[in-house]
Amino acid sequence: MEKQEILAKCNEMSKNTLMETLNIEFTDIGDDFVTARMPVTSRVHQPDGVLHGGASVALAESVGSVASHIFMDAEDFYIRGIEISANHIKSISEGYVFAKATFIHKGRTTQLWNIRITDVEDNLVSLVKLTTIALPKKK
Repeated sequence: MEKQEILAKCNEMSKNTLMETLNIEFTDIGDDFVTARMPVTSRVHQPDGVLHGGASVALAESVGSVASHIFMDAEDFYIRGIEISANHIKSISEGYVFAKATFIHKGRTTQLWNIRITDVEDNLVSLVKLTTIALPKKK
């Protein structure tokens, strides 16, 4: 499939999910990465008006899981997140955040992702590590 077809399919899969609720949009794909963006509005704020860390983690797990789905054989495997850790570096109250998932390890069973979340000026907002697992589908 062409890049635009893959991105359209990823965005279509987001309908009626948390990704749609958070307005996460998958924006780019390369040989070893996937990117997505999420608007920062009051819908994803903490009570004091800055981006909620949980929303950042949801963005990171979404982009990492979609990346595993794309780069593993999704016809034969279910992809599930099994561990995630995040360090929140910078607060942001408006605009967009961008998440880029790149492989640290691409195993047959487990995959380890580095996910950088940045603002529009490419400042680091959060640094996330996600482990996914590929579980065989029963045929």
